[in-house]
Amino acid sequence: MTQRYLVTGGAGYVGSVVAAHLLERGDRVTVLDDLSTGFAEAVPDGAEFIEGRVQDAAKWLDGSYDGVLHFAAFSQVGESVAKPEKYWDNNVGGTMALLAALRAAGVRKLVFSSTAATYGEPATVPITESAPTAPTSPYGASKLAVDHMIGGECAAHGLAAVSLRYFNVAGAYGSLGERHEPESHLIPLVLQVAQGRREAISVYGEDYPTPDGTCVRDYIHVADLAEAHLLALDAMGRDAVPAGEHLVCNLGNGSGFSVREVVETVRQVTGHPIPEITAARRPGDPAVLVASADTARERLGWTPSRPDLGAVVADAWAFARLGQEEGA
Repeated sequence: MTQRYLVTGGAGYVGSVVAAHLLERGDRVTVLDDLSTGFAEAVPDGAEFIEGRVQDAAKWLDGSYDGVLHFAAFSQVGESVAKPEKYWDNNVGGTMALLAALRAAGVRKLVFSSTAATYGEPATVPITESAPTAPTSPYGASKLAVDHMIGGECAAHGLAAVSLRYFNVAGAYGSLGERHEPESHLIPLVLQVAQGRREAISVYGEDYPTPDGTCVRDYIHVADLAEAHLLALDAMGRDAVPAGEHLVCNLGNGSGFSVREVVETVRQVTGHPIPEITAARRPGDPAVLVASADTARERLGWTPSRPDLGAVVADAWAFARLGQEEGA
């Protein structure tokens, strides 16, 4: 049976890939995005597009929708430190307005794009959902606040919701990939070096207690991430996540790759030399961030099918070259 979903922030990186997956399985999709960080051309063919703010979702959300997938958030950690009010207003205020719109329309299913930044600097790894939450930036704090808001909405008003806490999302899905301005994620930054758009990659710290001294992070392919969102919707549809429950799941591969492993993988995939510049540690950078995805596996039936770092980088590289050709 065809379902209809509203995807807020569906012109962005993860939102566009999720929207494409929904369309491919036959669902109807409406993308709501103000294009402040997204791109109109990233809205997949076949989706209805509304240019607008999530704060105004009540203008368009009605009882014809079966659920909402919420990606409309600012996500730059550094910017959130410099402009915390921007993050509280959009990430928290926007979600508060969205929850009111869901309630008024009688839409009872929500999947929320949360983040591992809610945990801050974990005491132990792999990180489980029961780990203490101690975000170190207004960005992480705003996402944690939204998780609390959703939990209250579920308990009080019978919403069924799943918050998916991502670790490092990477890769691409055909013509849909990562385009941030400014870019802050490691894989696309290293690929910019391979493209000649950046002279070298900075490696922040090489004296961490890890095998090669550089930070270790858990990378997940964006297509695996998208599949988790569809499974979350289906779990609510079959009452695995009943009305009134707010399920929180970590999403990651459960294994990590160091900064130097990522750089070396880019060298192998692209065939380009990648000069490195060793820099001082960045304050607040934990040595290792790796997820336990046991809850997602047990409750949603989700297992990442693209765990190989080389495949993740290859897809990201194909997307980067496509963008370079189009910009030529």
